[in-house]
Amino acid sequence: MIRILAAVLVLGVLTGCSGDDDKPASAPTSQIPTAHGKPAEPAPRPRTGQCYKLSYDDALAPTTRRKPVSCTRAHTGRTFYVGRLSTVVDGHLLAVDSRRVRTQIASECPRRFASYVGGSTEARRLSMLATAWFSPTLQQSDRGQSWFRCDLIALAGPERLASLTGRLKKVLDSEAGRDRWARCATGRPGTKGSEHVLCSIDDAWHAVSTVDVRAGRKGAWPGEAAAKAAGDRCEDEVQADAEDPLTFSWGYEWPTRKQWAAGQHYGICWAPRDN
Repeated sequence: MIRILAAVLVLGVLTGCSGDDDKPASAPTSQIPTAHGKPAEPAPRPRTGQCYKLSYDDALAPTTRRKPVSCTRAHTGRTFYVGRLSTVVDGHLLAVDSRRVRTQIASECPRRFASYVGGSTEARRLSMLATAWFSPTLQQSDRGQSWFRCDLIALAGPERLASLTGRLKKVLDSEAGRDRWARCATGRPGTKGSEHVLCSIDDAWHAVSTVDVRAGRKGAWPGEAAAKAAGDRCEDEVQADAEDPLTFSWGYEWPTRKQWAAGQHYGICWAPRDN
């Protein structure tokens, strides 16, 4: 039996950050004239079902000016929900990039993502599907726009997005969908050059299950030793599916402190394809 342990980077959601804590919005600028002496026209509100050609950096940004493309063409982002921001608190109008407003989006889009792609929590963790979200720019917000947009994306590998194809609503409810978007690795977890990739692209190891890591006091990061120890059960799970229960390999990757703070409170159990 061969055991491989490593810290892990798993991207379940992607978003950028900007702005200060709950700061008030700036004065409206909707009456600022253009060169023709007329107010500038606001950008159109996004719609559910629109598709976009996003780069990885686009997906990390809090705003985007990418224009939608036909969903029949290659695309890497698909809008599955458009909501309305709550920017008024105790009678005060908050800036669109305030912490409170960003937190609203960061909570709502992952919840909507889970409902949209379907499957169990485990299935979503083991997939390379994720969500990115966007809000209006400060200028658009000043002109009265108060929407936020949740997009479905898929990671092809580190800092690479995959093209989205086919029907994706409730895609993780089916075995075929889970296999299509499953998480694999190009080598032993934690070894140099090993990367998380879509199983349909390239793989040597596949993610077989996840392990919840118990939080420390008041939900704090429990420390590396505790996060690492949570993976002890991975051996039993991989052994149960191995062709030879006496000679098999398995691996475990646990969340780092930074990933814990970002909301990843679980590790991943791995097994090679030829186990």
